[in-house]
Amino acid sequence: MVEENRQRMEAQEAAPLDDENLLDEEALEAEKGQDADSREALEQELESVRDQLMRIAAEFENYKKRMEREQAKMARYAGENILRDLLPTVDNLERALEQGAEGSVDPVAQLGGLLEGVELTQKSLLATLERFGVQPVESVGRPFNPGEQDALTMEASSEVPANHVVREFAKGYRFKDRMLRHAQVVVSSGPGK
Repeated sequence: MVEENRQRMEAQEAAPLDDENLLDEEALEAEKGQDADSREALEQELESVRDQLMRIAAEFENYKKRMEREQAKMARYAGENILRDLLPTVDNLERALEQGAEGSVDPVAQLGGLLEGVELTQKSLLATLERFGVQPVESVGRPFNPGEQDALTMEASSEVPANHVVREFAKGYRFKDRMLRHAQVVVSSGPGK
C-alpha cells in the first residue's frame, strides 16, 4: 500500500497542475495522514511484540536455570533411596554384633544365633539389591566368559571340563544390562596328569 501511494505521488508530481490535480493532491495529503497513523500503530504493535519476546526470553532463561538447579540436586542425591533401603541391613549387622559380644553361657548357641542373624542380614541385603536391579551372576560350572569373569588362576579338574569355572573367589553382579563387577574365578585346565 505504501508503495502504491509513493507511485501515485510521483505520478502527480510529474503531471501539470490543474483543478483535478489539486483534488488528487488533497486526497494524497489525506492518505499521507492515514499512513502516518497506521505507521504509528504498527510501531506500537512492534514495540509490544518486542516486549513480549523479551519477557518470554527472560522466562525461558529462568526456566533453564531452575531445571539446571533441580538436575544438580537430583544428581547429588541420586543414591538416597538405595542408601535408605540399606540402613535396615546396617541395623541387623549391629544387632548381630551385639548378640556375639554378649557373654552367654552357651557359646555354641551364641555362635548359632550369630550365624543365623548374619544369614538373614545377607538375604535382606540381596533382596534390597534386587529391588534396585542388581542381580548376581552364576559362574561355577559354566564356561569361562571374560566379559563377566576375571580368571585369577587355572586349576586341573577331572569333574569340571576345561575352560569352565571351578570356583569363585568373589561373585559377579550385573546392574540391569551392565556388569557391575566381574566375578573372580578359578578356571579348569581339564583333567590333570
